[in-house]
Amino acid sequence: MFGYSMIQTVRNYASKLDRPLRNELVNLYKPLKFTPCFLHRVLENRLKQKKKISVIVQFHQEAYESGCHQIEGIINSHRKNKLYQYYSRISCCSADMTPDSLEILLTNCKHVKKVYKNREVHALLDVAVESANAKQVVRNNTMLTGKGTKIAILDTGIYPHQDLSGRITDFVDFINYRSEPYDDNGHGTHCAGDAAGDGSLSSEKYRGPAPAASVAGVKVLNDTGAGSLDTIMQGVEWCIQYNESNSDSPIDIISMSLGTEPYDYGGEEDQDPLVQIVEEAWSSGIIVCAAAGNSGPDPQSISSPGLSDLVITVGALNDRDTRDTRSDDEVASFSSRGPTIYGQEKPDILAPGVDIISLRSPNSYIDRLQKYNRVDGDYFVMSGTSMATPPICAGIVSLIKEQNPLLTPDEIKELLKNGTDLWEDRDHNIYGAGYINAENSIPK
Repeated sequence: MFGYSMIQTVRNYASKLDRPLRNELVNLYKPLKFTPCFLHRVLENRLKQKKKISVIVQFHQEAYESGCHQIEGIINSHRKNKLYQYYSRISCCSADMTPDSLEILLTNCKHVKKVYKNREVHALLDVAVESANAKQVVRNNTMLTGKGTKIAILDTGIYPHQDLSGRITDFVDFINYRSEPYDDNGHGTHCAGDAAGDGSLSSEKYRGPAPAASVAGVKVLNDTGAGSLDTIMQGVEWCIQYNESNSDSPIDIISMSLGTEPYDYGGEEDQDPLVQIVEEAWSSGIIVCAAAGNSGPDPQSISSPGLSDLVITVGALNDRDTRDTRSDDEVASFSSRGPTIYGQEKPDILAPGVDIISLRSPNSYIDRLQKYNRVDGDYFVMSGTSMATPPICAGIVSLIKEQNPLLTPDEIKELLKNGTDLWEDRDHNIYGAGYINAENSIPK
């Protein structure tokens, strides 16, 4: 097996290929173990020319333009290759490449820093608002509702539910490229309602923390709740560019109830491209709230991009349907635990994430699959760190931004962590700084 040219390339350039991509390239050759030796060369050549692999190529920052020019030449010389997106902020581009063109790139382009497999990213599957003290927060004799703020929901889309009427100000679709708001999965609609539903169809019974906030639907996951690094990165890049063109009504918060398996790239300075792009959003002034993941109770299970040390990473708490007591609250069994693969303490905070009732997207994938989860016709019950991230973190951040629009992402993160209800005797890699508390976190 080691005699194959692509296997030799993988060995020679292992430091420039992430582990999932190395594994995929090596596994391509497994079927050849059962073919006669005299056919190996012919079959390998055919395999290298016809198999397409979706990758994200990162160049050294100082050589980004030269690297893009070189990869364009390689892409154009191979019929099955295709170049998709450029990400100049993090010196990356996404492409479909055949193994032989990837071999040429690695052998001849000295500007390549790392090549990543364009991995799959998945969605991470009513007293919650009150449990987090996020209902009827009053400052300066005014009830905070998130008015004047905007939350971008990077997910499966948003169904135009009545509880969001007039407040879906923007919608962009990186899956099917449709222009009108829709949600063929249901997860994104639930998340949007968790954050900003006004409860108009339930006499405000199922209302989010920020019922007057605007929402931007950014569809980056398909009807089954799956996407790729590339589609998520496009969504984050769109948010950054949106703010560069809309300074009068910018996106204040990105809510990401999604994640992918974390991989150790040798240190926090060499994070995967998804983490790099969300940190660019954070640096541009957008608060990013990311789900910790649903891979608990194992340690080091914080998903990407939640493992970023900058973004606000939210784990799920089981409040046992009691809003007035903390004594029976505990972390949800499925909530991912720290430390991260880089040894950093995570999650940052916990928020209610079990049996959360929010908006239903009729006839969507989840709606058809889990009919028994429908509530009062227009609502739906779900559990997961997805449900903890948008309603509590993003919603409460919206209230903080309404109260003081000048606060930076770092300052807001500190307010949230310092305002939690603490458990002194509990592991911070499980419980973070504690249970989020809007009343304590929003300055008086």
